[in-house]
Amino acid sequence: MKVRIEKGTANGTIVAPASKSMAHRMLICAAMCRGESKITGLSDCMDVSATIDCLNALGIKVNIDGNNATVFGEDLTKVTPNGTLCCRESGSTLRFLIPVALLSGKTTMFCGAKSLMQRPMGVYDNLCKQKGMDFIVDGETIAVKGPLKAGEYTVVGNVSSQFISGLLFALPVLKKESRIKILPPIESRSYIEMTRAAQKLFGIESVWEDEHTLYIPGGQTYKSANVAVEGDYSGAAFPDALNLFGGNVLVEGLNPESIQGDAVYKKYFQALNSGVPTVHIGDCPDLGPIFFAIAAAKNGGVFSGTKRLKIKESDRAQAMAEELKKFGTSVAVQEDKVVVYPASFHAPTEPLNSHNDHRIAMSLAVLLTMTGGEIEGAEAVEKSYPAFFEHLKSLGIGVTTYEI
Repeated sequence: MKVRIEKGTANGTIVAPASKSMAHRMLICAAMCRGESKITGLSDCMDVSATIDCLNALGIKVNIDGNNATVFGEDLTKVTPNGTLCCRESGSTLRFLIPVALLSGKTTMFCGAKSLMQRPMGVYDNLCKQKGMDFIVDGETIAVKGPLKAGEYTVVGNVSSQFISGLLFALPVLKKESRIKILPPIESRSYIEMTRAAQKLFGIESVWEDEHTLYIPGGQTYKSANVAVEGDYSGAAFPDALNLFGGNVLVEGLNPESIQGDAVYKKYFQALNSGVPTVHIGDCPDLGPIFFAIAAAKNGGVFSGTKRLKIKESDRAQAMAEELKKFGTSVAVQEDKVVVYPASFHAPTEPLNSHNDHRIAMSLAVLLTMTGGEIEGAEAVEKSYPAFFEHLKSLGIGVTTYEI
């Protein structure tokens, strides 16, 4: 799909999309209860749909009514998968559910988009080998077989917090206690805290014994709950960025007390708007593309902690460098740093490309409200924020879509 965005100034009020990060976590917690839970305010994005599909394939019944779900949980140590778990492009779905699938001791098959199957999975591969479990990768599928056992697990902290969250979901239901030792540095710690917060809603506890060790008591039971998904700060950053370019946009539905790590975007927006900041994004990598876009149109910026951008839906730093060049901006991509140099920002010289990455598509769309232009592969927004272009329209921005 191609989208044409007209130059314009955004004005109005929108409601932030629901947090897909918390939706994944609540759905999995609810699936592990032995009873019925209700979740309201779910996003209808592709990633959340992938988690629902995978839970169904695991033998968990999930009824969807609009943006609400009723989840009929089961004892996942005893269920038998009734099909392959297709994770589409959702890294969260895949990494969260592998330890959960290992609980049963039965072979579980995962599949997904080619880009997902190429993401690093060595953390689980190594753990499974160490603990005598099966982890078989053929490039198109991943087959795992447990049973997962309680004990001590050592995990690197600078690849993805999703591996740690996956273990956190599964280990509490085992009979004996466990520990997760995280090798520093720990990046995206806020996402680990989101997992623990979701578990607490369902009666599951864990404790930080020290800065790098999580203690998980054994013999715990997930308890049914009725919960609501809060607004998503990572999604809200895109429409909120329009305020830096003359817009008057109010984004409602965000919890001011949220522990979402991406809530930091407001502070960094101010820094990008007023100077040439040095920003560490290791704890909020999903904000990288919109930060680069703002820096390109404003004063430039230096961004550290960017290494993990290589293993997202695209190589985000390189992809943004390629697209921002079309606006006249120079971007230097280094091993763990990105430098955006201030330049003569102008309308793009050719159509832009999303690189099949939702956050790149939305970042480029924000810039096009200043210049006008087209984005190819704009359907990528369906992954996290399906209503994004409709929200732009509601704010007074001209948006035309074309099927190609």
